[in-house]
Amino acid sequence: MKKYNPNETKQERKARKAIERQLKESSLGSVNSHTNSNIKYFVICLKWGNKYSADYVNKLYSMVSRNISFDFEFVCFTENSTGIDKGIRIEPLPKLPVQGWWFKPWFFSKDLPIKEGIILYLDLDLIVFRNIDKFFHYKPECDFVIIRDFNRQIRKDWDRMNSSAFRFTAQSLTHIYEEFEKTMQQNVKRFHGDQDFMYKYIKKHEFWPDEWIQSYKWEMRGRHTLGMVGGKRNFLKPGTPIVLKETSVAVFHGEPNIHECIDEWPRANWY
Repeated sequence: MKKYNPNETKQERKARKAIERQLKESSLGSVNSHTNSNIKYFVICLKWGNKYSADYVNKLYSMVSRNISFDFEFVCFTENSTGIDKGIRIEPLPKLPVQGWWFKPWFFSKDLPIKEGIILYLDLDLIVFRNIDKFFHYKPECDFVIIRDFNRQIRKDWDRMNSSAFRFTAQSLTHIYEEFEKTMQQNVKRFHGDQDFMYKYIKKHEFWPDEWIQSYKWEMRGRHTLGMVGGKRNFLKPGTPIVLKETSVAVFHGEPNIHECIDEWPRANWY
Protein backbone atom coordinates (compact mmCIF):
# COMPACT_ATOMS: atom_id res chain seq x y z
CA MET A 1 0.00 0.00 0.00
CA LYS A 2 1.34 3.41 -0.97
CA LYS A 3 1.61 6.27 1.50
CA TYR A 4 -0.89 9.09 1.33
CA ASN A 5 0.08 12.09 -0.74
CA PRO A 6 1.88 14.64 1.48
CA ASN A 7 0.56 17.43 -0.75
CA GLU A 8 -3.08 16.91 0.22
CA THR A 9 -4.59 19.88 2.00
CA LYS A 10 -5.34 19.93 5.72
CA GLN A 11 -9.07 19.77 4.97
CA GLU A 12 -8.62 16.81 2.61
CA ARG A 13 -6.47 14.97 5.17
CA LYS A 14 -9.00 15.63 7.94
CA ALA A 15 -11.87 14.38 5.77
CA ARG A 16 -9.95 11.28 4.74
CA LYS A 17 -9.01 10.36 8.30
CA ALA A 18 -12.60 10.86 9.46
CA ILE A 19 -13.86 8.52 6.75
CA GLU A 20 -11.18 5.94 7.52
CA ARG A 21 -12.01 6.07 11.24
CA GLN A 22 -15.72 5.69 10.57
CA LEU A 23 -15.22 2.76 8.22
CA LYS A 24 -12.73 1.06 10.51
CA GLU A 25 -15.29 1.11 13.32
CA SER A 26 -17.99 -0.19 11.00
CA SER A 27 -18.75 -3.89 10.88
CA LEU A 28 -19.57 -3.74 7.18
CA GLY A 29 -17.67 -6.25 5.11
CA SER A 30 -19.15 -5.48 1.72
CA VAL A 31 -17.30 -4.06 -1.25
CA ASN A 32 -18.95 -0.70 -0.62
CA SER A 33 -17.08 -0.22 2.65
CA HIS A 34 -13.93 0.53 0.61
CA THR A 35 -11.81 -0.78 3.50
CA ASN A 36 -11.37 -4.45 2.62
CA SER A 37 -7.76 -5.03 1.59
CA ASN A 38 -9.02 -7.44 -1.07
CA ILE A 39 -10.93 -4.73 -2.90
CA LYS A 40 -9.56 -3.86 -6.31
CA TYR A 41 -9.46 -0.27 -7.49
CA PHE A 42 -9.59 0.79 -11.12
CA VAL A 43 -9.29 4.01 -13.06
CA ILE A 44 -10.68 3.64 -16.56
CA CYS A 45 -10.90 5.87 -19.62
CA LEU A 46 -12.40 5.78 -23.10
CA LYS A 47 -10.55 6.57 -26.33
CA TRP A 48 -12.57 6.29 -29.51
CA GLY A 49 -11.79 7.81 -32.90
CA ASN A 50 -9.30 10.60 -33.51
CA LYS A 51 -10.57 13.44 -31.32
CA TYR A 52 -7.92 12.72 -28.68
CA SER A 53 -4.47 11.31 -29.30
CA ALA A 54 -2.70 8.54 -27.39
CA ASP A 55 -0.81 11.35 -25.63
CA TYR A 56 -4.03 12.26 -23.80
CA VAL A 57 -4.28 8.70 -22.48
CA ASN A 58 -0.63 8.58 -21.44
CA LYS A 59 -0.80 11.94 -19.67
CA LEU A 60 -3.97 10.95 -17.82
CA TYR A 61 -2.25 7.78 -16.64
CA SER A 62 0.76 9.80 -15.49
CA MET A 63 -1.35 12.37 -13.63
CA VAL A 64 -3.45 9.72 -11.88
CA SER A 65 -0.35 7.74 -10.90
CA ARG A 66 1.12 10.83 -9.22
CA ASN A 67 -2.07 11.68 -7.39
CA ILE A 68 -3.41 8.44 -5.95
CA SER A 69 -2.07 6.84 -2.78
CA PHE A 70 -3.09 3.19 -3.07
CA ASP A 71 -2.64 0.41 -5.57
CA PHE A 72 -4.87 0.61 -8.63
CA GLU A 73 -5.06 -0.56 -12.22
CA PHE A 74 -5.41 1.87 -15.11
CA VAL A 75 -7.48 0.57 -18.03
CA CYS A 76 -8.07 2.19 -21.41
CA PHE A 77 -11.01 0.99 -23.50
CA THR A 78 -10.25 1.69 -27.16
CA GLU A 79 -10.40 0.40 -30.72
CA ASN A 80 -6.86 1.69 -31.40
CA SER A 81 -4.05 1.22 -28.88
CA THR A 82 -1.29 2.67 -31.07
CA GLY A 83 1.04 4.88 -29.04
CA ILE A 84 -0.48 4.07 -25.66
CA ASP A 85 1.95 3.47 -22.79
CA LYS A 86 2.82 -0.20 -22.21
CA GLY A 87 1.97 0.14 -18.53
CA ILE A 88 -1.69 0.72 -19.36
CA ARG A 89 -4.04 -2.22 -19.63
CA ILE A 90 -5.85 -2.14 -22.97
CA GLU A 91 -9.35 -3.53 -23.40
CA PRO A 92 -11.25 -3.52 -26.73
CA LEU A 93 -14.48 -1.62 -27.16
CA PRO A 94 -17.52 -3.75 -27.97
CA LYS A 95 -19.07 -3.79 -31.44
CA LEU A 96 -22.01 -1.45 -30.93
CA PRO A 97 -23.96 0.78 -33.34
CA VAL A 98 -22.91 3.87 -31.35
CA GLN A 99 -20.01 6.30 -31.24
CA GLY A 100 -17.99 8.39 -28.80
CA TRP A 101 -19.53 9.05 -25.41
CA TRP A 102 -22.36 6.58 -26.12
CA PHE A 103 -19.97 3.78 -25.19
CA LYS A 104 -20.13 4.93 -21.56
CA PRO A 105 -23.38 3.10 -20.65
CA TRP A 106 -21.63 -0.13 -21.68
CA PHE A 107 -19.34 0.23 -18.65
CA PHE A 108 -22.35 -0.91 -16.60
CA SER A 109 -22.75 -4.07 -18.72
CA LYS A 110 -22.33 -7.54 -17.29
CA ASP A 111 -19.88 -8.07 -20.16
CA LEU A 112 -17.43 -5.48 -18.82
CA PRO A 113 -14.14 -7.38 -18.26
CA ILE A 114 -13.90 -5.95 -14.73
CA LYS A 115 -16.06 -8.17 -12.56
CA GLU A 116 -15.41 -6.77 -9.10
CA GLY A 117 -13.98 -3.69 -7.45
CA ILE A 118 -14.45 0.07 -7.37
CA ILE A 119 -14.16 1.86 -10.71
CA LEU A 120 -13.43 5.55 -11.28
CA TYR A 121 -14.12 6.64 -14.85
CA LEU A 122 -12.29 9.75 -16.11
CA ASP A 123 -12.64 11.55 -19.44
CA LEU A 124 -9.45 12.27 -21.35
CA ASP A 125 -9.99 16.04 -21.47
CA LEU A 126 -9.20 16.81 -17.85
CA ILE A 127 -6.21 17.59 -15.65
CA VAL A 128 -5.62 15.74 -12.38
CA PHE A 129 -3.32 17.96 -10.32
CA ARG A 130 -3.95 17.01 -6.68
CA ASN A 131 -4.65 13.83 -4.76
CA ILE A 132 -7.85 12.00 -5.82
CA ASP A 133 -8.13 9.39 -3.06
CA LYS A 134 -11.23 11.21 -1.81
CA PHE A 135 -13.14 10.34 -4.98
CA PHE A 136 -12.99 6.67 -3.95
CA HIS A 137 -13.70 7.31 -0.25
CA TYR A 138 -16.64 9.70 -0.60
CA LYS A 139 -20.07 8.21 0.24
CA PRO A 140 -18.76 4.62 0.21
CA GLU A 141 -22.25 3.21 0.66
CA CYS A 142 -23.33 4.64 -2.70
CA ASP A 143 -22.83 2.56 -5.88
CA PHE A 144 -22.80 5.63 -8.16
CA VAL A 145 -21.21 9.05 -7.61
CA ILE A 146 -20.83 11.66 -10.35
CA ILE A 147 -20.16 15.37 -11.06
CA ARG A 148 -23.01 17.82 -10.66
CA ASP A 149 -23.22 19.35 -14.13
CA PHE A 150 -21.33 22.61 -14.68
CA ASN A 151 -24.53 24.52 -15.46
CA ARG A 152 -24.50 24.79 -11.66
CA GLN A 153 -22.37 27.87 -12.36
CA ILE A 154 -25.50 29.50 -13.80
CA ARG A 155 -28.19 27.84 -11.69
CA LYS A 156 -27.26 27.06 -8.10
CA ASP A 157 -30.07 24.47 -7.79
CA TRP A 158 -29.00 22.58 -10.95
CA ASP A 159 -29.19 18.82 -10.30
CA ARG A 160 -28.16 17.26 -13.64
CA MET A 161 -25.11 15.07 -14.21
CA ASN A 162 -21.81 15.60 -16.01
CA SER A 163 -20.15 12.31 -16.96
CA SER A 164 -16.58 13.62 -17.26
CA ALA A 165 -15.97 11.64 -14.07
CA PHE A 166 -18.03 9.10 -12.18
CA ARG A 167 -17.46 6.25 -9.73
CA PHE A 168 -19.35 2.99 -9.52
CA THR A 169 -19.12 -0.47 -8.08
CA ALA A 170 -18.34 -3.04 -10.77
CA GLN A 171 -21.38 -5.03 -11.94
CA SER A 172 -23.76 -3.13 -9.66
CA LEU A 173 -25.63 -1.29 -12.43
CA THR A 174 -26.09 -3.97 -15.06
CA HIS A 175 -29.82 -3.19 -15.20
CA ILE A 176 -28.94 0.31 -16.44
CA TYR A 177 -27.14 -1.05 -19.48
CA GLU A 178 -29.92 -3.55 -20.09
CA GLU A 179 -32.33 -0.61 -20.22
CA PHE A 180 -30.05 1.23 -22.64
CA GLU A 181 -29.58 -1.85 -24.82
CA LYS A 182 -33.33 -2.47 -25.23
CA THR A 183 -33.77 0.55 -27.48
CA MET A 184 -30.21 1.71 -28.08
CA GLN A 185 -30.79 3.69 -31.26
CA GLN A 186 -33.87 5.39 -29.84
CA ASN A 187 -31.95 6.34 -26.70
CA VAL A 188 -29.18 7.90 -28.78
CA LYS A 189 -31.75 10.00 -30.61
CA ARG A 190 -33.86 10.78 -27.56
CA PHE A 191 -31.11 11.97 -25.21
CA HIS A 192 -28.61 14.75 -25.89
CA GLY A 193 -25.82 12.64 -24.40
CA ASP A 194 -24.94 9.71 -22.18
CA GLN A 195 -25.16 11.83 -19.03
CA ASP A 196 -28.78 12.68 -19.78
CA PHE A 197 -29.54 8.97 -20.13
CA MET A 198 -27.81 8.30 -16.80
CA TYR A 199 -29.77 11.09 -15.13
CA LYS A 200 -33.02 9.54 -16.32
CA TYR A 201 -32.31 5.98 -15.19
CA ILE A 202 -29.81 6.08 -12.31
CA LYS A 203 -32.05 7.27 -9.52
CA LYS A 204 -29.80 6.35 -6.59
CA HIS A 205 -26.77 8.56 -6.96
CA GLU A 206 -24.68 11.15 -5.17
CA PHE A 207 -22.74 14.19 -6.37
CA TRP A 208 -19.18 14.92 -5.28
CA PRO A 209 -18.70 18.35 -3.68
CA ASP A 210 -18.60 20.94 -6.48
CA GLU A 211 -15.23 22.25 -5.34
CA TRP A 212 -13.47 18.93 -5.96
CA ILE A 213 -13.93 18.98 -9.75
CA GLN A 214 -14.15 22.32 -11.52
CA SER A 215 -14.83 23.46 -15.07
CA TYR A 216 -11.63 25.14 -16.22
CA LYS A 217 -13.28 27.56 -18.65
CA TRP A 218 -16.46 28.36 -16.68
CA GLU A 219 -15.43 28.17 -13.01
CA MET A 220 -11.65 28.49 -12.88
CA ARG A 221 -11.30 31.13 -15.62
CA GLY A 222 -14.80 32.49 -16.29
CA ARG A 223 -17.07 32.54 -19.34
CA HIS A 224 -16.37 36.21 -20.01
CA THR A 225 -12.70 35.43 -20.79
CA LEU A 226 -13.59 33.30 -23.84
CA GLY A 227 -13.87 34.31 -27.46
CA MET A 228 -12.83 33.42 -30.99
CA VAL A 229 -9.07 33.35 -31.50
CA GLY A 230 -7.72 32.37 -34.91
CA GLY A 231 -11.04 30.85 -35.91
CA LYS A 232 -11.29 28.69 -32.78
CA ARG A 233 -12.84 29.23 -29.37
CA ASN A 234 -10.16 30.02 -26.79
CA PHE A 235 -9.34 32.53 -24.10
CA LEU A 236 -8.98 36.04 -25.48
CA LYS A 237 -5.67 36.41 -23.70
CA PRO A 238 -3.53 34.22 -21.42
CA GLY A 239 -4.61 34.25 -17.82
CA THR A 240 -4.30 32.53 -14.45
CA PRO A 241 -7.17 30.37 -13.15
CA ILE A 242 -8.67 30.62 -9.70
CA VAL A 243 -7.73 27.31 -8.07
CA LEU A 244 -9.65 26.45 -4.90
CA LYS A 245 -7.70 24.56 -2.25
CA GLU A 246 -10.27 21.73 -2.44
CA THR A 247 -9.99 21.28 -6.21
CA SER A 248 -8.14 18.23 -7.55
CA VAL A 249 -9.43 17.99 -11.13
CA ALA A 250 -9.95 20.58 -13.88
CA VAL A 251 -12.30 19.61 -16.72
CA PHE A 252 -11.77 21.01 -20.25
CA HIS A 253 -15.23 20.34 -21.71
CA GLY A 254 -15.80 21.90 -25.11
CA GLU A 255 -13.17 24.27 -26.49
CA PRO A 256 -10.35 24.94 -26.03
CA ASN A 257 -8.87 21.47 -25.76
CA ILE A 258 -6.04 21.15 -23.26
CA HIS A 259 -3.27 21.18 -25.88
CA GLU A 260 -4.80 24.26 -27.56
CA CYS A 261 -5.30 26.36 -24.42
CA ILE A 262 -3.16 29.51 -24.46
CA ASP A 263 -2.79 29.64 -20.66
CA GLU A 264 0.40 28.60 -18.92
CA TRP A 265 -1.39 26.68 -16.12
CA PRO A 266 -2.45 23.70 -18.32
CA ARG A 267 1.07 23.35 -19.73
CA ALA A 268 2.50 23.32 -16.20
CA ASN A 269 0.11 20.66 -14.90
CA TRP A 270 -0.68 18.40 -17.86
CA TYR A 271 2.13 15.88 -17.97
